[in-house]
Amino acid sequence: METLAPDAKEELQLNRIKDTIQNVYENVSFYRKKFNENNITPDDIQSLTDVQKLPFTVKKDLRANYPFGLFARPINQIRRMHASSGTSGKPTVVGFSENDLNVWAEIVARAIRACGGEPGGVLHNAYGYGLFTGGLGIHYGSERLGMATVPVSGGNTERQITLIEDFKPTVITGTPTYVLNIVDKMEKMGKDPRKTSLKYGIFGAEAWSEELRNNLEERLDIKAMDIYGLSEVMGPGVAIECKEAQDGLHIADDHFYVEVINPETLKPVPEGEEGELVFTSLTKEALPIIRYRTGDVASITREPCKCGRTSIRMSRVKGRIDDMLIIRGVNVFPSEIESVLLSIEELAPHYKLIISQDGALEKLLLKVEMDEQMYEVIGQNLEDVKVKHLSEKISRKLKSSCLVTINTQIEPPGMIPRTEGKAIRIVREKKTSSVAN
Repeated sequence: METLAPDAKEELQLNRIKDTIQNVYENVSFYRKKFNENNITPDDIQSLTDVQKLPFTVKKDLRANYPFGLFARPINQIRRMHASSGTSGKPTVVGFSENDLNVWAEIVARAIRACGGEPGGVLHNAYGYGLFTGGLGIHYGSERLGMATVPVSGGNTERQITLIEDFKPTVITGTPTYVLNIVDKMEKMGKDPRKTSLKYGIFGAEAWSEELRNNLEERLDIKAMDIYGLSEVMGPGVAIECKEAQDGLHIADDHFYVEVINPETLKPVPEGEEGELVFTSLTKEALPIIRYRTGDVASITREPCKCGRTSIRMSRVKGRIDDMLIIRGVNVFPSEIESVLLSIEELAPHYKLIISQDGALEKLLLKVEMDEQMYEVIGQNLEDVKVKHLSEKISRKLKSSCLVTINTQIEPPGMIPRTEGKAIRIVREKKTSSVAN
């Protein structure tokens, strides 16, 4: 399936899209109503380009139909449910039939294999378990592949290090920022992260830069691959980088149909051009999703990959549309700021961007953390002239690469809070701040 000829893949996709459209039309009143409002029936979908006739689905649709309004199967056929945290309103709920779980495990097993995992090996899973799909998604895929799976979840970093030393895994999975915390802790304990048994890392659940990949690869002596997924579409495994190329993520396009649209015009963009990723599920039974607008910015390519897989590849996610900052008329993603900061050797790979409101204006403060060696060189004196030069260097690089000027505050090592899951890079303060832009 991973090396299927493009024509055969498109035929498979079309047949599966037709089945999915029939499923939602018959079993999900939300979609049947939307189709009828747009004068669409399942018979109108006769080619892949006909998918563009279908209405989009957005996150608020899942919230509006909380909890089970978008399920295409009765609750007695549901075998698992996951949900978002619901911190910004009602959570989004996703359900899986028994067949959905089997398909998901197979997709993730393929993904882990593409990253270097092998039957008989050991996988250290530092993704969070629970309602979040990451931990269990990786877990069952790893077991399906035939790996001994360590369900350590996030947190308790010293114990994680002990298990890595004692169980000798070859693969580690987790958010890149939390695995970075594990590396930092190892070094503080006087241990050399390069001397573990680890060979491959599978990192995702947050946008991360090429510079952070290089940092993790160098300090852990591994190959680090990006994995993509989101609960509304399935969970981890929707797309994965291969260890041979590490050049774009192979979409499991026998199970997901991808489009890239201009988020303003909602029209498709040319191949290779960045836009918003849109996914339609092809094989999900319990919660099929039609043209789901992910909010993630990336591009796609059909160019051959040296690993031999023929699937469509997506670029690494640049960021989310709702995370994009507009600084004095310039659009900037946090990942672009991260790329600049991680290219400066005097800085540690930890930062926080604080946004405050002063009337109609947004004011920004970028807090960055100094590298420990730099901190020792200046004798822990943040008033040192070297620190002033470092601040000027950061400003120059941000201006050159991102075309923005951001007030920067340099912090001692360890002052930026660490997280056990997704990193909190952007903080929006409600009260007016005295921070200068």
